[in-house]
Amino acid sequence: MTQTERRRKLIAALLKEQPQYYKIKIPSSEQEQKTLLRSLFNIRMPLPVTDEFLMIQDAYLQEEIRQKGITAISDLKPVQKGIYLWRGDITTLQCDGIVNAANSKMLGCFHPNHGCIDNAIHTFAGVQLRLACAELMRRQGYEEETGKAKITPAFNLPSRYVLHTVGPIIHGRLTKKDKELLASCYRSCLELAEQNGLKSIAFCCISTGEFHFPNDKAAQTAIETVKRYKEQTNSKIEVIFNVFKELDYNIYRKLLRTDSQTEK
Repeated sequence: MTQTERRRKLIAALLKEQPQYYKIKIPSSEQEQKTLLRSLFNIRMPLPVTDEFLMIQDAYLQEEIRQKGITAISDLKPVQKGIYLWRGDITTLQCDGIVNAANSKMLGCFHPNHGCIDNAIHTFAGVQLRLACAELMRRQGYEEETGKAKITPAFNLPSRYVLHTVGPIIHGRLTKKDKELLASCYRSCLELAEQNGLKSIAFCCISTGEFHFPNDKAAQTAIETVKRYKEQTNSKIEVIFNVFKELDYNIYRKLLRTDSQTEK
């Protein structure tokens, strides 16, 4: 089955689940089909799905990621011992665990084609990820607290696991409490990763963007927290700071270079 055939089958199955969209016709262009499919993935509630759907979806998503190009941690060079900086799409990164900047409901982003990392991770992991998160939250019985973390399989992503953490949302002036909560996100993920035997973890820029944490302060908190954790616990876990924007790449590069020079 070709990617086009898989995509059309997935769109048809997802439209069939949504009676209100029965009039929607599958577009002829590849890009319009991809946009529609992602939208349907994004709005789908965590409901059971057939084995046939999963088989087609998994083959489709894994091929899409392969075509984008997978980057393994072994392809990267550390900027400091056990610490890496990489600019790219976290859904194409192959390491033990990647961190998702989630919201307190922990179910992913329901806004069609939204540009947040939560949306990208849930889209390319597949519908199983939302189902897994829904089960975790059903068992917990209340929304996730800021600064805590949960772990799930990564399903169709190249990584083995996804660690979901809820960062602080900034309203107005940045406070000491905001910094403490962001630091807690990093510590919680590191602790959870090691409890589950992970040897490497990739952090996105938690709480920046939609949550309005200043990029430079967020990077400083991230680096300080990771280095302090590794020193205090003598942890050998390898940490990748994953950035997507040039702004963040330049901030992290400068901070990590300064840290490296200070240590010498």
